[in-house]
Amino acid sequence: MPGGHAAEFKLSITKALSDQLAAALQYLSPAPMTLANIRALSARAGVYQLYLDDVLVYIGKADRSLPQRLEMHYRKIAGRAGISSTDMSFTCLYVEEDFSAVAPERLLISRHRSLGEIPWNGNGFGNNDPGKNRDKTQLDADHFDRLYPIDLSWSLDLPGGSMTLEELLSWLARELPYRFRYQGSQAFSQIIIRLPARPCVDEVLALISSSLPAEWQITALPGRLIMYPHHDEYPDSLRSYRG
Repeated sequence: MPGGHAAEFKLSITKALSDQLAAALQYLSPAPMTLANIRALSARAGVYQLYLDDVLVYIGKADRSLPQRLEMHYRKIAGRAGISSTDMSFTCLYVEEDFSAVAPERLLISRHRSLGEIPWNGNGFGNNDPGKNRDKTQLDADHFDRLYPIDLSWSLDLPGGSMTLEELLSWLARELPYRFRYQGSQAFSQIIIRLPARPCVDEVLALISSSLPAEWQITALPGRLIMYPHHDEYPDSLRSYRG
């Protein structure tokens, strides 16, 4: 029998958008996460999905440039232990500027979270440096930095020779695939570091610490390096280097 002569209809624009986004991404084939594939993309806004061993692990957005955002992730993953960019692949959709106001990545995140997917959304993968006040925070077991800590065996593209400590610290902060936060000192311009050709991060940190006064300490945390003129203990420290 009919259910009466009147009923209520609710139009869910967000559900319609979510369904269309998911459908559009579903028909894409993940591409290996290589610099060539990333740099072949147009510098436009969009949403993207990251896969680890063909399993969807992260959904993100780029407000201005998809290749710029993806290359940032590429560098982060390349500098981690226990994972490689060769394990990763991605898909992406260019999104019109006006459409970004409806936060398409949030629609996708909500959809895939309800399915128990995208474990890297919310585990710290997309985070920036949390700052000095969080250096002693103990990470959860499933935090990205705990799962894939920084790689201290990372080979540095240094030709060897001599640099001032000021120059070396600036170079490391700029070129490392993870954050190096340190307190500067005028004395650094007078300290000369002699470097072997293509050293690893661990070797360079040991050389730096041996050139510093005794109160200085470099600490390798799971997600970053820090250097300050005092000794301290950090619950999640991977290694400390002291002057």
